[in-house]
Amino acid sequence: MTVPRTGRPGGIRAAAPSRSGWRTQAPVVAVVALGGGTGAAARYAASLWWPTPAGGFPWTTFGVNAVGCAVIGVFMVVITEVRPAHRLVRPFFGTGVLGGFTTFSTYAVDSRSLFADGRLPTGLAYLAATPLAALTAVWLAAWAARRVLKWRQS
Repeated sequence: MTVPRTGRPGGIRAAAPSRSGWRTQAPVVAVVALGGGTGAAARYAASLWWPTPAGGFPWTTFGVNAVGCAVIGVFMVVITEVRPAHRLVRPFFGTGVLGGFTTFSTYAVDSRSLFADGRLPTGLAYLAATPLAALTAVWLAAWAARRVLKWRQS
């Protein structure tokens, strides 16, 4: 008889999760879900306040993703370099709220819609500009947060 391979080194199986493991993870799952709902509601509110006109550039999704990335840049500096946070703050706000607020799925749907409408140059620009803006926003926000912290400490 052969032992099933698991893809892990040596074919060793991981132990089944224990009840105590679930008890420690349940609060994390709960705060991520709560934060995700909050962030998604905020994104929906942004789409109501700043609707994308038919055939228009999806500025709301673009802006939400850039702003969300900037906020996570500041947030990560604060909780890693300024003051350690409670163990549930990062999953609630970083993964939950900001994960629910920013949106890759709407970015993909908006891109597909631009291509389907025959707006190839706009679709390609949107495809390239969104990740560029998001990465730039997180980097600039983290850099600015560090500069402000350095200034306040001097």
